[in-house]
Amino acid sequence: MCGIVGYIGRREAAPLLLESLRKLEYRGYDSAGIAVLNSGKVAIRRCEGKLGNLEEILARSSLPGTIGIGHTRWATHGRPSETNAHPHRAGDIVVVHNGIIENYLELKEQLSRLGSRFESETDTEIVAHLVDAKLSNGADFLTAVRHSLKEIQGSYALVFLNQRDPERLIVAKNSTPIVVGWGEGETFIASDIPALLDYTRKVTFLEDGEVGEVTAKGLRVLNGKGKAVQRAVKEITGDAVAAQKGGYRHFMLKEIHEQPRALTDTFRGRISLKEGDVSLEGVPLARIHVVACGTAWHAALVGKFMLEEIAGIPAEVDYGSEFRYRSPLIDSRSLLLPISQSGETADTLAAVELGRKRKAKVVSICNVVDSSLARKSDGVFYTRAGPEISVASTKAFSTQLAALYLFAIGLGRLTGRLQRSEAKRLTEDLLCLPHQVEEALKLEGDLEALSRELSSATDFLYLGRGINYPIALEGALKLKEISYIHAEGYPAGEMKHGPIALIDERMPVVVLLPKDRYFQKTLGNLKEVESRGGKVIAVTDQADGAIDAAAYRVLTVPRASYFLTPIVLAIPLQLLADEIAVHRGTDVDQPRNLAKSVTVE
Repeated sequence: MCGIVGYIGRREAAPLLLESLRKLEYRGYDSAGIAVLNSGKVAIRRCEGKLGNLEEILARSSLPGTIGIGHTRWATHGRPSETNAHPHRAGDIVVVHNGIIENYLELKEQLSRLGSRFESETDTEIVAHLVDAKLSNGADFLTAVRHSLKEIQGSYALVFLNQRDPERLIVAKNSTPIVVGWGEGETFIASDIPALLDYTRKVTFLEDGEVGEVTAKGLRVLNGKGKAVQRAVKEITGDAVAAQKGGYRHFMLKEIHEQPRALTDTFRGRISLKEGDVSLEGVPLARIHVVACGTAWHAALVGKFMLEEIAGIPAEVDYGSEFRYRSPLIDSRSLLLPISQSGETADTLAAVELGRKRKAKVVSICNVVDSSLARKSDGVFYTRAGPEISVASTKAFSTQLAALYLFAIGLGRLTGRLQRSEAKRLTEDLLCLPHQVEEALKLEGDLEALSRELSSATDFLYLGRGINYPIALEGALKLKEISYIHAEGYPAGEMKHGPIALIDERMPVVVLLPKDRYFQKTLGNLKEVESRGGKVIAVTDQADGAIDAAAYRVLTVPRASYFLTPIVLAIPLQLLADEIAVHRGTDVDQPRNLAKSVTVE
């Protein structure tokens, strides 16, 4: 999730682009760069690291000109470096990109055979070469872009600058946002509204498959067939902070709603639907040790079910803070699988150091490119969730589960336990997941009144069984983190071994009750709670009269496959915690005593 900007008009472009990128730095801060066209020549300045580094470079070497593009990067292909920083150039074409080009390796091979030479490790650079090749064959700027897009598979928001065409920029969109701002004799481009608010409140949003021709006078939009279409000009109201949150009241709620897109990005380009394969090269097939902390540890517990049932490989799950103190039986035949959103969690990194000393293979699941964890690993499965601003993790959690699911499928194919037909079915199930999460998000409105009623509770109990027991733990953690209500998660079968003593009419009990192999047993636990006066909130994926009769409130989510049900069930628990915290007046994004990355033991 990168930030892109563009400008054409009468002002000096460089300072305007820099200021606009500053409003988008929350979208990525691995590297940054701008390109400005002046007197028929394009000048580019790029750097690794945060935007302040680029500002220092521009202070020493200004870029005059009134047309330009800029980028702040969240790396997906290629480590953060000046070489991999955007903008990228091929001949007269300069481009910035937000998204993922799935077939870039295939295109890169084709272009290399035609004589293209690549400087970076990115998927973006191939787009510049595609367009430049078509310009060299006589196509005009707009046609070259449109024809190049037909060869690209994946998600993108693209802005093109042509050194030989100083009167326009070209923008293109597919599954990744782009917005154009209207001024007087000037036009602005950005991947998000905050970058535009200092200059205009009039904006137009492009739709998927559309290409825009941007001049100082405004915007002309073409659909995928090249036909001109009309797009409304909208007036933006509200302040810049609210705009950065995309209309959501805080970042956590925004990130909860970003999960369909984040999940899509996690598996996009990693699976072969035809073969059902997930590529995992050089991974040992012995015992797996999964280490993580906090929410990532809950993901690891779900992952244990996936790894053992799908891949048939024994998996142990440890807290990062406990792993190195228990003399784990790990050696060169072992695979250490650390999970971390930030890649900077001190306890998890310490576990990795122990694994490396014991010669274990280390393959990590991480969201932050080139983090400490990524650098210490033999391989990395990036979740591609994009920056997560809220301290309480939501979209990082769901994408970790999706990554573990893919990892288990890949290992299952390597072990031979998983036949191709079954692997194909499992990968096809994943394609339904973003829509199922979108449907689950519609419960938000139903939860408002319920959350207000429950916000005065002092204790909660969350119950689940099997693969969904860790989701009970995660639901309780979310509530504790942001509302400061004491909450505990338990396996439903363990309730009679202690927690049942706490249940009375003041105790809300959230029961996860999908129609799976554990349904009847969990339903029995629900009735035990109800008979003792507990206030049962049942979360299920299928209407059932027995649930309705025993539950105080029933929340119904879409039915997903067995291994993906935990992701769908987590959505209402995230929303419930968020709504209760709002009613209690706590700071949802920055709860007391917590930090986003725990970098000390």
